[in-house]
Amino acid sequence: MELRFELKRLQLKETFSIAYGNYDKREALLVELSYQNWKGYGECVAIDYYQINLQNFVLKLKDIQAQIEAQKIIHPKDFFKFLLNLNLHPFLLSALDCAYWDLFGKLENKNFIELNQLPTNNLVESSITISVGNSDHQIERINKSKWNKFKVKCKGLNKNDVEKLLQLNQNIALDSNASFTNEDCIWLQNNVEVQKFSYLEQPRPIGNYHVLKKEGFANWMADEDSQNIDSLEELIPYYKSINIKLMKCGGLTPALEMIKKARELNYKIMVGCMTESTVGISAGCVLTSLVDYVDLDGANLISNDYASGNFVENGKIILSEKPGLGIILK
Repeated sequence: MELRFELKRLQLKETFSIAYGNYDKREALLVELSYQNWKGYGECVAIDYYQINLQNFVLKLKDIQAQIEAQKIIHPKDFFKFLLNLNLHPFLLSALDCAYWDLFGKLENKNFIELNQLPTNNLVESSITISVGNSDHQIERINKSKWNKFKVKCKGLNKNDVEKLLQLNQNIALDSNASFTNEDCIWLQNNVEVQKFSYLEQPRPIGNYHVLKKEGFANWMADEDSQNIDSLEELIPYYKSINIKLMKCGGLTPALEMIKKARELNYKIMVGCMTESTVGISAGCVLTSLVDYVDLDGANLISNDYASGNFVENGKIILSEKPGLGIILK
Protein backbone atom coordinates (compact mmCIF):
# COMPACT_ATOMS: atom_id res chain seq x y z
CA MET A 1 0.00 0.00 0.00
CA GLU A 2 1.22 3.50 -0.80
CA LEU A 3 0.47 6.73 1.09
CA ARG A 4 0.45 10.17 -0.49
CA PHE A 5 -0.78 13.47 0.85
CA GLU A 6 -1.18 17.02 -0.37
CA LEU A 7 -2.21 20.34 1.12
CA LYS A 8 -5.09 22.05 -0.68
CA ARG A 9 -6.83 25.41 -0.39
CA LEU A 10 -10.62 25.49 -0.47
CA GLN A 11 -11.98 28.81 -1.71
CA LEU A 12 -15.44 29.71 -0.43
CA LYS A 13 -18.01 31.12 -2.84
CA GLU A 14 -18.61 33.95 -0.40
CA THR A 15 -17.46 34.97 3.07
CA PHE A 16 -18.74 32.51 5.66
CA SER A 17 -19.61 34.22 8.94
CA ILE A 18 -20.15 32.41 12.24
CA ALA A 19 -19.80 33.45 15.87
CA TYR A 20 -16.15 32.31 15.85
CA GLY A 21 -15.19 34.60 12.94
CA ASN A 22 -15.35 35.21 9.18
CA TYR A 23 -13.78 32.93 6.57
CA ASP A 24 -13.30 33.06 2.81
CA LYS A 25 -11.02 30.01 2.52
CA ARG A 26 -10.08 26.81 4.33
CA GLU A 27 -6.88 24.81 4.20
CA ALA A 28 -7.36 21.08 3.60
CA LEU A 29 -5.14 18.00 3.73
CA LEU A 30 -5.92 15.39 1.09
CA VAL A 31 -4.81 11.84 1.92
CA GLU A 32 -4.47 9.14 -0.75
CA LEU A 33 -4.01 5.43 -0.06
CA SER A 34 -3.32 3.30 -3.12
CA TYR A 35 -2.87 -0.38 -3.86
CA GLN A 36 -2.20 -1.76 -7.33
CA ASN A 37 -4.19 0.62 -9.57
CA TRP A 38 -6.83 1.63 -7.00
CA LYS A 39 -6.83 4.84 -4.97
CA GLY A 40 -8.82 5.79 -1.90
CA TYR A 41 -9.22 9.33 -0.59
CA GLY A 42 -9.79 11.05 2.73
CA GLU A 43 -9.61 14.63 3.89
CA CYS A 44 -9.34 16.86 6.93
CA VAL A 45 -9.44 20.63 7.17
CA ALA A 46 -7.82 23.27 9.36
CA ILE A 47 -10.37 24.66 11.80
CA ASP A 48 -8.92 27.39 14.01
CA TYR A 49 -11.30 26.93 16.94
CA TYR A 50 -10.17 23.28 17.09
CA GLN A 51 -6.50 24.42 17.00
CA ILE A 52 -5.79 22.32 13.90
CA ASN A 53 -2.33 22.69 12.36
CA LEU A 54 -2.06 20.80 9.08
CA GLN A 55 1.72 21.22 8.96
CA ASN A 56 1.89 19.11 12.12
CA PHE A 57 -0.30 16.51 10.42
CA VAL A 58 2.08 16.42 7.43
CA LEU A 59 5.03 15.81 9.75
CA LYS A 60 3.09 13.05 11.49
CA LEU A 61 2.24 11.38 8.16
CA LYS A 62 5.91 11.44 7.17
CA ASP A 63 6.73 9.87 10.52
CA ILE A 64 4.25 6.99 10.17
CA GLN A 65 4.39 6.56 6.39
CA ALA A 66 6.57 3.43 6.49
CA GLN A 67 4.28 1.77 9.05
CA ILE A 68 1.18 2.46 6.98
CA GLU A 69 2.80 1.33 3.72
CA ALA A 70 3.91 -1.93 5.38
CA GLN A 71 0.29 -2.85 6.16
CA LYS A 72 -1.38 -5.62 4.19
CA ILE A 73 -4.90 -5.15 2.85
CA ILE A 74 -7.18 -6.10 5.75
CA HIS A 75 -10.75 -5.22 6.70
CA PRO A 76 -11.20 -1.48 7.40
CA LYS A 77 -12.23 -2.14 11.01
CA ASP A 78 -8.97 -4.02 11.55
CA PHE A 79 -7.03 -1.27 9.78
CA PHE A 80 -8.66 1.21 12.17
CA LYS A 81 -7.38 -0.79 15.15
CA PHE A 82 -3.90 -0.47 13.66
CA LEU A 83 -4.39 3.29 13.23
CA LEU A 84 -5.40 3.64 16.88
CA ASN A 85 -1.91 2.53 17.91
CA LEU A 86 -0.31 5.46 16.03
CA ASN A 87 -1.50 8.19 18.43
CA LEU A 88 -3.19 10.32 15.78
CA HIS A 89 -5.31 13.44 16.16
CA PRO A 90 -8.98 12.56 15.40
CA PHE A 91 -8.99 14.82 12.31
CA LEU A 92 -6.01 12.98 10.81
CA LEU A 93 -7.36 9.62 11.97
CA SER A 94 -10.59 10.38 10.10
CA ALA A 95 -8.79 11.22 6.85
CA LEU A 96 -6.88 7.91 6.95
CA ASP A 97 -9.90 5.85 8.00
CA CYS A 98 -12.11 7.29 5.24
CA ALA A 99 -9.35 6.91 2.63
CA TYR A 100 -8.98 3.25 3.57
CA TRP A 101 -12.74 2.58 3.39
CA ASP A 102 -12.71 4.18 -0.08
CA LEU A 103 -9.74 2.07 -1.18
CA PHE A 104 -11.07 -1.18 0.33
CA GLY A 105 -14.45 -0.74 -1.32
CA LYS A 106 -12.84 -0.13 -4.68
CA LEU A 107 -10.71 -3.28 -4.27
CA GLU A 108 -13.82 -5.30 -3.32
CA ASN A 109 -15.95 -3.59 -6.00
CA LYS A 110 -18.53 -2.74 -3.34
CA ASN A 111 -19.59 0.61 -1.94
CA PHE A 112 -19.54 1.46 1.76
CA ILE A 113 -23.28 0.88 2.11
CA GLU A 114 -23.00 -2.64 0.63
CA LEU A 115 -19.98 -3.46 2.79
CA ASN A 116 -21.89 -2.48 5.94
CA GLN A 117 -25.35 -3.61 4.80
CA LEU A 118 -26.86 -0.18 5.44
CA PRO A 119 -30.31 0.88 4.22
CA THR A 120 -30.67 3.41 1.41
CA ASN A 121 -34.43 3.86 1.32
CA ASN A 122 -34.57 6.90 3.61
CA LEU A 123 -31.73 9.33 3.00
CA VAL A 124 -32.41 12.35 5.21
CA GLU A 125 -32.22 15.72 3.44
CA SER A 126 -29.41 18.12 4.29
CA SER A 127 -29.77 21.66 5.53
CA ILE A 128 -27.97 24.62 3.95
CA THR A 129 -26.14 27.06 6.25
CA ILE A 130 -27.17 30.72 6.42
CA SER A 131 -24.26 32.83 7.71
CA VAL A 132 -24.41 35.28 10.59
CA GLY A 133 -25.85 38.55 9.36
CA ASN A 134 -28.80 40.91 9.27
CA SER A 135 -31.94 38.88 9.99
CA ASP A 136 -33.89 40.37 7.08
CA HIS A 137 -31.06 39.38 4.74
CA GLN A 138 -31.02 35.88 6.24
CA ILE A 139 -34.79 35.56 5.73
CA GLU A 140 -34.48 36.80 2.14
CA ARG A 141 -31.90 34.08 1.45
CA ILE A 142 -34.14 31.42 2.95
CA ASN A 143 -37.12 32.54 0.89
CA LYS A 144 -35.10 32.52 -2.35
CA SER A 145 -33.45 29.15 -1.73
CA LYS A 146 -34.31 25.88 -3.47
CA TRP A 147 -33.33 23.97 -0.32
CA ASN A 148 -35.99 22.84 2.16
CA LYS A 149 -33.98 22.85 5.40
CA PHE A 150 -31.90 25.68 6.87
CA LYS A 151 -29.34 26.12 9.63
CA VAL A 152 -29.24 29.78 10.60
CA LYS A 153 -26.04 30.95 12.26
CA CYS A 154 -26.31 33.57 14.96
CA LYS A 155 -23.93 35.45 17.22
CA GLY A 156 -25.66 35.87 20.52
CA LEU A 157 -29.44 35.96 20.97
CA ASN A 158 -31.69 38.60 19.42
CA LYS A 159 -35.23 37.77 20.52
CA ASN A 160 -36.80 39.83 17.72
CA ASP A 161 -34.79 37.87 15.14
CA VAL A 162 -35.92 34.61 16.73
CA GLU A 163 -39.56 35.73 16.49
CA LYS A 164 -39.10 36.60 12.79
CA LEU A 165 -37.60 33.20 12.02
CA LEU A 166 -40.36 31.38 13.91
CA GLN A 167 -42.98 33.15 11.78
CA LEU A 168 -41.50 31.85 8.51
CA ASN A 169 -43.07 28.39 8.65
CA GLN A 170 -39.84 26.86 7.34
CA ASN A 171 -37.67 23.99 8.57
CA ILE A 172 -35.09 26.03 10.49
CA ALA A 173 -32.41 25.22 13.05
CA LEU A 174 -30.33 27.71 15.02
CA ASP A 175 -26.59 27.43 15.55
CA SER A 176 -25.03 29.98 17.89
CA ASN A 177 -21.55 28.38 17.85
CA ALA A 178 -21.41 28.69 21.65
CA SER A 179 -22.42 32.38 21.72
CA PHE A 180 -25.59 32.17 23.86
CA THR A 181 -25.51 33.17 27.52
CA ASN A 182 -27.03 31.15 30.36
CA GLU A 183 -29.93 33.63 30.40
CA ASP A 184 -30.46 33.18 26.65
CA CYS A 185 -30.65 29.41 27.09
CA ILE A 186 -33.16 29.66 29.94
CA TRP A 187 -35.38 31.95 27.87
CA LEU A 188 -35.22 29.63 24.87
CA GLN A 189 -35.90 26.37 26.66
CA ASN A 190 -38.87 27.94 28.53
CA ASN A 191 -40.42 29.35 25.33
CA VAL A 192 -42.99 26.94 23.88
CA GLU A 193 -42.61 28.46 20.38
CA VAL A 194 -38.95 27.42 20.27
CA GLN A 195 -39.95 23.79 19.72
CA LYS A 196 -40.69 24.88 16.13
CA PHE A 197 -36.93 25.00 15.53
CA SER A 198 -35.73 21.57 14.43
CA TYR A 199 -32.78 21.91 16.83
CA LEU A 200 -30.58 24.51 18.55
CA GLU A 201 -26.94 23.63 18.20
CA GLN A 202 -24.07 24.13 20.69
CA PRO A 203 -25.55 27.07 22.63
CA ARG A 204 -22.72 27.44 25.16
CA PRO A 205 -18.91 27.08 25.13
CA ILE A 206 -17.54 23.57 25.64
CA GLY A 207 -18.34 22.18 29.08
CA ASN A 208 -20.80 24.95 30.00
CA TYR A 209 -23.94 22.91 29.35
CA HIS A 210 -25.27 22.49 32.90
CA VAL A 211 -27.84 25.27 32.40
CA LEU A 212 -29.50 23.24 29.64
CA LYS A 213 -32.57 21.17 30.43
CA LYS A 214 -33.36 18.28 28.14
CA GLU A 215 -37.05 18.37 29.08
CA GLY A 216 -37.42 22.03 28.02
CA PHE A 217 -38.88 23.18 24.70
CA ALA A 218 -35.49 23.59 22.99
CA ASN A 219 -34.05 20.59 21.16
CA TRP A 220 -30.51 21.26 22.32
CA MET A 221 -27.90 19.64 20.06
CA ALA A 222 -24.31 19.04 21.17
CA ASP A 223 -21.61 19.77 18.61
CA GLU A 224 -18.29 20.70 20.22
CA ASP A 225 -19.51 19.15 23.50
CA SER A 226 -19.99 15.82 21.71
CA GLN A 227 -16.54 14.98 20.39
CA ASN A 228 -16.74 11.18 20.47
CA ILE A 229 -18.54 8.19 21.94
CA ASP A 230 -17.09 8.84 25.41
CA SER A 231 -19.10 12.08 25.79
CA LEU A 232 -22.55 10.56 25.28
CA GLU A 233 -23.42 9.27 28.75
CA GLU A 234 -22.47 12.50 30.51
CA LEU A 235 -24.57 14.69 28.19
CA ILE A 236 -27.85 12.76 28.66
CA PRO A 237 -29.51 15.21 31.13
CA TYR A 238 -28.77 18.23 28.96
CA TYR A 239 -28.95 17.44 25.26
CA LYS A 240 -31.65 15.74 23.20
CA SER A 241 -29.49 15.56 20.08
CA ILE A 242 -25.86 15.18 19.03
CA ASN A 243 -23.94 16.23 15.93
CA ILE A 244 -21.55 13.53 14.71
CA LYS A 245 -18.81 14.89 12.48
CA LEU A 246 -16.33 12.40 11.07
CA MET A 247 -13.33 14.60 11.79
CA LYS A 248 -14.35 15.06 15.42
CA CYS A 249 -14.87 11.38 16.19
CA GLY A 250 -12.07 9.96 14.01
CA GLY A 251 -13.76 8.68 10.86
CA LEU A 252 -16.44 6.36 9.54
CA THR A 253 -15.50 3.40 11.73
CA PRO A 254 -16.02 5.19 15.07
CA ALA A 255 -19.02 7.10 13.65
CA LEU A 256 -20.86 3.81 13.12
CA GLU A 257 -20.20 2.85 16.74
CA MET A 258 -21.21 6.31 17.96
CA ILE A 259 -24.51 6.15 16.05
CA LYS A 260 -25.28 2.76 17.57
CA LYS A 261 -24.52 3.98 21.10
CA ALA A 262 -26.46 7.24 20.63
CA ARG A 263 -29.52 5.27 19.49
CA GLU A 264 -29.30 3.11 22.61
CA LEU A 265 -29.27 6.30 24.71
CA ASN A 266 -32.29 7.75 22.82
CA TYR A 267 -30.50 10.69 21.26
CA LYS A 268 -31.58 12.26 18.03
CA ILE A 269 -28.57 12.19 15.71
CA MET A 270 -27.18 14.48 13.04
CA VAL A 271 -24.33 13.78 10.66
CA GLY A 272 -22.59 17.10 10.12
CA CYS A 273 -19.54 18.53 8.37
CA MET A 274 -16.99 21.29 8.32
CA THR A 275 -16.25 23.30 5.16
CA GLU A 276 -15.03 20.34 3.09
CA SER A 277 -14.65 19.26 -0.50
CA THR A 278 -16.61 16.37 -1.98
CA VAL A 279 -13.91 14.06 -0.57
CA GLY A 280 -15.10 14.75 2.96
CA ILE A 281 -18.79 15.11 2.08
CA SER A 282 -18.83 11.77 0.20
CA ALA A 283 -17.91 10.02 3.44
CA GLY A 284 -20.66 11.76 5.43
CA CYS A 285 -23.31 11.00 2.81
CA VAL A 286 -23.09 7.23 3.34
CA LEU A 287 -24.45 7.64 6.90
CA THR A 288 -27.55 9.66 6.01
CA SER A 289 -29.98 6.73 6.24
CA LEU A 290 -28.99 6.18 9.88
CA VAL A 291 -29.68 9.63 11.34
CA ASP A 292 -32.44 12.16 12.02
CA TYR A 293 -30.77 15.31 10.71
CA VAL A 294 -28.16 15.99 8.05
CA ASP A 295 -25.90 19.02 7.57
CA LEU A 296 -23.59 18.18 4.68
CA ASP A 297 -23.53 21.42 2.70
CA GLY A 298 -19.74 21.92 2.99
CA ALA A 299 -18.85 21.24 -0.64
CA ASN A 300 -21.77 23.40 -1.81
CA LEU A 301 -20.11 26.39 -0.15
CA ILE A 302 -16.78 26.19 -2.03
CA SER A 303 -15.94 27.32 -5.56
CA ASN A 304 -12.99 25.01 -6.34
CA ASP A 305 -14.14 21.51 -5.43
CA TYR A 306 -11.49 19.05 -6.59
CA ALA A 307 -13.42 15.78 -6.46
CA SER A 308 -16.64 14.08 -7.47
CA GLY A 309 -18.53 11.36 -5.62
CA ASN A 310 -21.54 11.38 -3.33
CA PHE A 311 -23.02 14.87 -3.24
CA VAL A 312 -25.88 17.08 -2.11
CA GLU A 313 -28.18 18.82 -4.58
CA ASN A 314 -30.64 21.34 -3.11
CA GLY A 315 -30.57 19.24 0.05
CA LYS A 316 -31.12 15.86 -1.60
CA ILE A 317 -28.40 13.26 -0.98
CA ILE A 318 -27.23 11.79 -4.30
CA LEU A 319 -25.20 8.61 -3.81
CA SER A 320 -22.63 7.60 -6.40
CA GLU A 321 -23.04 4.09 -7.78
CA LYS A 322 -19.26 3.64 -7.80
CA PRO A 323 -17.46 1.42 -5.26
CA GLY A 324 -15.88 2.58 -2.02
CA LEU A 325 -16.98 6.12 -1.23
CA GLY A 326 -17.29 6.83 -4.94
CA ILE A 327 -14.56 9.47 -4.84
CA ILE A 328 -12.78 10.50 -8.04
CA LEU A 329 -10.36 13.44 -8.18
CA LYS A 330 -11.07 15.99 -10.92
